[in-house]
Amino acid sequence: MSSGAPPSDLATRKPRPVLPDGWPQPRGYANGMIAQGKVLTTGGLVGWDVNGVFARDFLGQVGQTLANIKAVVEAGGGEVTDIMRLTWYVTDIEAYRGCLSELGPVYRAHLGRHFPAMAVVAVSALVEPEAMVEIEATAVLAG
Repeated sequence: MSSGAPPSDLATRKPRPVLPDGWPQPRGYANGMIAQGKVLTTGGLVGWDVNGVFARDFLGQVGQTLANIKAVVEAGGGEVTDIMRLTWYVTDIEAYRGCLSELGPVYRAHLGRHFPAMAVVAVSALVEPEAMVEIEATAVLAG
């Protein structure tokens, strides 16, 4: 296993990807992440603003959801680079697959080029009827 730094650096380093020797470099996500610190988890966040108003389209909801995740992580004292894992729940997997080229800039507008471990799961519905995407995040904050 190659984690990019010796274990003694764990306490002073940001979360970083883990890539087993010989595996190809993933694009847009990490196979695993390693960090040491305080764990912050979010609930499933959706694409509504502070007034409870949803964005009208899939990409708009993704952007708002990522903005909401960033807000929670920062409110907890962290930064987006502290995010270790994102689990996406989408009601229309074809909408997700169909907008991947447009999704990249939306993602980077909120989380930059930080690509934690991720999973995308298709679901039949979410609790909020207007929601097209719900994302859970796990971050590890320093100290």
